[in-house]
Amino acid sequence: MQDDYFPEPVPAPRRRLRLPRFSIGRAGLWTGRFFMALLILIALYYSLGALIVHEIDDDPTFAAPADPAAAAGSRAVAIAAALIGREVDDHEWVANDPFFLPGFVLDNMPNFQQGIIAALSRFGIEMTDQIGRTRGSSQADADLDKAAGLLKYPGDIWLFDFSTSWAPTASSEAQYRAARAALLGYNRRLSAGSAVFERRADNLMATLERIAADLGSASAIIDRHIEEEAGSPLDFETDDIFYRNKGRLYGYYLLLRELGVDFEKVILDRDLAQAWAQMLETFETAAGMQPWIVLNGAPSSQFVPSHLAAQGFYLLRARTQLREVTNILLK
Repeated sequence: MQDDYFPEPVPAPRRRLRLPRFSIGRAGLWTGRFFMALLILIALYYSLGALIVHEIDDDPTFAAPADPAAAAGSRAVAIAAALIGREVDDHEWVANDPFFLPGFVLDNMPNFQQGIIAALSRFGIEMTDQIGRTRGSSQADADLDKAAGLLKYPGDIWLFDFSTSWAPTASSEAQYRAARAALLGYNRRLSAGSAVFERRADNLMATLERIAADLGSASAIIDRHIEEEAGSPLDFETDDIFYRNKGRLYGYYLLLRELGVDFEKVILDRDLAQAWAQMLETFETAAGMQPWIVLNGAPSSQFVPSHLAAQGFYLLRARTQLREVTNILLK
């Protein structure tokens, strides 16, 4: 009976802890989708755009277009002007592309292009100092002097160069186009008989010696990089060196091929035809190297190749053959 009067207490219901619900809502959902779509579009813009722009043109048969006004001009000067026009306008110069252009993400093509300009710059200097004047005491040709100066201009300058000024400046393309115009102007004057192109053996020899010295500098860069970075998993400079050298070798190959025509009499008189052909063959082989991925394995590695070492071999072989030609010219 006592239990009826004093029933057992009923436990109070447990309260569940309710966490606040966060809802992104319809607006937040569409915002997320928008940014996701934007990221995909940006990725497609850069990847597809870079794929379209990318062009490493190492065609060994490339020739200058016919110019009736310069029919009797220099073949080497004509190919130099044609190379500038091809890389700057036909293929588009990408070495100075700003961040909002797809060429900005490219690596190999800009180094290849700048290597070509480096070779043309050296040629421009030799034309001004040696071939394009009667003697060292004579006046330098104005067009050649202008072209040589413009080809020294850095290849990575866009409309602004904030390292020197906040004001707009001349772009690399503008300078190289002006250099091309100067080379064409010189060649047309040469064809008309109002400019100098000295086809002497000493001029050819001096030009070859300068090219050989430039290749020696390039080989020293390869040697240093192999010694310091061979086998490194975080090496991002190997392909830059490789493609800059590739562009330089390609530019020299075309220039030497055409100089062989300009100096044909000297080459035949000195019995240089075979040595000259072998030298060109080495340059062509070196310039044609284009591995899918540039690797910098140790020279003694069993599994990872060293493309820089392979390129360095052909580069030094070309340099040696240049020296052999100059030695024959000395006799």
